[in-house]
Amino acid sequence: MENQYVIGVDFGTDSVRALVVNAQTGEAVGTHVHDYSRWKKGLYCNPAQSQFRQHPLDYLEGIEAAITGALSNTPASVRQQVAGISIDTTGSTPCAVDETGLPLALRPDFVDNPNGMFILWKDHTGNTEAAEINDLAHRWDTGPRSVDYTKYVGGIYSSEWFWAKILHTLRIDEAVRQQAFSWVEHCDWMSAVLTGTTNPLTLKRSRCAAGHKALWHSEFGGLPSDEFLTQLDPLLHGLRDRLFSDTYTADEPMGTLSAEWAEKLGLSTGVVVGVGAFDAHMGAVGAEIEPYAFVRIIGTSTCDILMAPTHEIGHRLIRGICGQVDGSVAPGMLGLEAGQSAFGDLYAWFAQLLTQPVRELLGNEAADTMVAQLIPHLSQQAEQLPVTETDPIALDWINGRRTPDANHTLKAAMSGLNLGTDAPRVFKALVEATAFGSRSIVDRFIDEGVPIKKVIAIGGVAKKSPFVMQTLADVLNKPIQVAQSDQACALGAAMFAAVAAGVHPNLEAAQRAMGSGFDAEYQPRPAQVDVYQTLYQKYVQLGRFIEGATA
Repeated sequence: MENQYVIGVDFGTDSVRALVVNAQTGEAVGTHVHDYSRWKKGLYCNPAQSQFRQHPLDYLEGIEAAITGALSNTPASVRQQVAGISIDTTGSTPCAVDETGLPLALRPDFVDNPNGMFILWKDHTGNTEAAEINDLAHRWDTGPRSVDYTKYVGGIYSSEWFWAKILHTLRIDEAVRQQAFSWVEHCDWMSAVLTGTTNPLTLKRSRCAAGHKALWHSEFGGLPSDEFLTQLDPLLHGLRDRLFSDTYTADEPMGTLSAEWAEKLGLSTGVVVGVGAFDAHMGAVGAEIEPYAFVRIIGTSTCDILMAPTHEIGHRLIRGICGQVDGSVAPGMLGLEAGQSAFGDLYAWFAQLLTQPVRELLGNEAADTMVAQLIPHLSQQAEQLPVTETDPIALDWINGRRTPDANHTLKAAMSGLNLGTDAPRVFKALVEATAFGSRSIVDRFIDEGVPIKKVIAIGGVAKKSPFVMQTLADVLNKPIQVAQSDQACALGAAMFAAVAAGVHPNLEAAQRAMGSGFDAEYQPRPAQVDVYQTLYQKYVQLGRFIEGATA
């Protein structure tokens, strides 16, 4: 059989990566990473207010640079044999668009308006709106209408999600209110852009994004009713009709490459573009997820993905997670999502905290050099420390809590400090805090009757931080396999591209042909497991105290 190639595109928080893969063998023949130039400068963001926005030009420039860069060192024949492209993105990352599907920030009158840009997953400016959604949804369930629109997203709606972000934006920006015809998720818009057809009323919307973040479910006939949305705020009246009713799994085609983008990328207009999805869900596929495997995508935050046969788990409503959606990971399977709002971000915060005086006193060059060396140095020192029942305890809620039981108003805390507590000991406590937060998610699934048969890790932290991974294995008391590919999300997108383009008949076949296996495994250490059981209970107690005291 003649080789066919597919391209997986992974839009992360800081950059976009393209991966060119042989669809028959899984061999990666080209890759390129492009950093978002505006995001890198900190434009349009205000971390103190949890405002994080990304300009659509970063995405447009990024996908062109990433794909052309990935293809640049491949033989000319590869370009001629590219069959499909699929895209994953962070989410929920919605944006206001006009009638043509053009993000408002691409219009001259909105070019520097953050509210006309994509609202990044970790933007928490909609905390108040999320609370209002939860309040109304739970009252709606007890009235004559008797439906809880949050039942399939763990019973709690998050400010990181679609409706909270839309409502907050409409409330604070009259110009956006007047000009926003509809709203699109990044994964939907970017895939549609490549096809040249961005009409928000007709482009295919991701089942993954809609089910996990927009309260879409077939039981509701799609999105929440206009009556519910109007009761929430009259500003939402009529918007449902300008959004979508149907959703599509990521193995389906969005369309084919437009002439404009075929020319930009040096590819054929016959290249199939798949329906998009979120990075974690495609990453889980790239990591060769199987039923009841718990896949952790560990980076600045974590997203945890588990899938199970719908006929076995579909009757359960799992409390406090980020949704259970039929087909959000693989067609025919119930996809379940959880995660932590900060993981690597917590370590990065500590590194910046330690080096801020260096930056101010000695300049950026000295500080940047120190930041690059600091985490590996602290990890090396921390792993030499004993694990004892009197160690300091920290909470990982520095960017709020995603799961279990979303609450993005929560703050981090630490207890058990004394004059002997030095930087390595604080760092060790922060690493343990992220592991304890992971343990709380695992416990919730098990308590709700969802078994976890294996743990798989992907992402930058999983590949680069043995100390973190060993601590996680000890706290979870489970072996952890690390996927060999350091580009599992892009690889998963490539697998979906292969199915959408008809190279493989289904996702299982694509995984078998293109999977890369595992290159590391961390086994729990019995002595540490016992001590961490005690420390974890202290973490739970501290969390209850902080949550109660700051309610």
